Amino acid sequence: MSLRVFLRIVPLSCLLLASASTRAAEPIKLGFFMSMTGRDASFGETSLRGAQMAIDELNAAGGVLGRPLELVVADNRSLAGESATAAKKLINRDKVVALIGECASSRSLEAAPVAQTAGVPMVSPASTNPRVTEAGDCIFRMCFADPFQGEVLASYAYRRLGLRRAALLVDNSAPYSAGLAAAFARTFTTLGGEVVARQQYTAGDKDFRAQLTTLRAAAPDLIFLPSYYVDIGLAAKQARELGITLPFLGGDGYEAPQFLEIGGPALNGTCYSTHFSPENSDPAVRAFIARHQARYQITPNGLSALTYDSVRLVADAIARAGSTDRAAVRAALAATRDFPGITGRTSIDARRDAVKEAAIMAVRDGRIVFVENIRP
Repeated sequence: MSLRVFLRIVPLSCLLLASASTRAAEPIKLGFFMSMTGRDASFGETSLRGAQMAIDELNAAGGVLGRPLELVVADNRSLAGESATAAKKLINRDKVVALIGECASSRSLEAAPVAQTAGVPMVSPASTNPRVTEAGDCIFRMCFADPFQGEVLASYAYRRLGLRRAALLVDNSAPYSAGLAAAFARTFTTLGGEVVARQQYTAGDKDFRAQLTTLRAAAPDLIFLPSYYVDIGLAAKQARELGITLPFLGGDGYEAPQFLEIGGPALNGTCYSTHFSPENSDPAVRAFIARHQARYQITPNGLSALTYDSVRLVADAIARAGSTDRAAVRAALAATRDFPGITGRTSIDARRDAVKEAAIMAVRDGRIVFVENIRP
């Protein structure tokens, strides 16, 4: 039988059904751009684990709108400028419905204008710089922003720890450090606390003794050091050598495998905020951790959990929109309220920032322990 004859005898209704079936099977593409190679490859690898796990679980449950999800991965190679290139490729060549990425704020800031111009929703799992979502109404984040983190820490210090006199030690060259310090000071004083002293340093400094001595003279109850794990490790050791036993508080920059290695016992009493704790006893969190460990033989960290939530948030928005139209998905993301994420019940505010609880961690007897989830 010739192809022409065969086509003549197939009912038109069957052809239409076959065409509809083919369309229904077409995957919904989500773009994922991260540092998969280069200096920050570990961030991309960790995030990809969470993203792919979310994709596979959603597909096992039937996908979204009756269609499977497909993750299209682009590597920015940890290089400046490459995130914008990756975003353009995913949008123009791969025709993705939405973008997931980046973790680093600087790279999200590169890609955000590309996504905004194209009208493509973009969800950053872990970029905390406030300017990321200021790029436009298509740009969202799954993590909380730096000001929120500063507010949470001030609330925890004042309300939970009962501390009233704060001293600030700030890396004035880093927007992350300066931003957290400003938010902490504003909230702490609004609550009734007092900022009694402030000292600054520059990234790369190794000796904090002069600043610590000046801060001690102001008789504070705590030292707020919003920086990264190397700085707090060195500062805490030098503080203890000077006889300063005050607690240190800081943000998610403390979270790294080397944190305890550098600071050792000097970090006992230190508290910091972060996005996720594997010690959280919530049943949904315990189940997520168990699945992650079974699949990857490793306990998930904050990046993996945040990216898992980011993918599921986009899928949820597509389902609520009832469409893969980018504008409809953007509107659904903006309307998100009480999304039940692994990293906390999340709403999206008018600035497209995540409103959620932060996990408070503390160092006790040389171990990092989960204390509680808290809002400002």
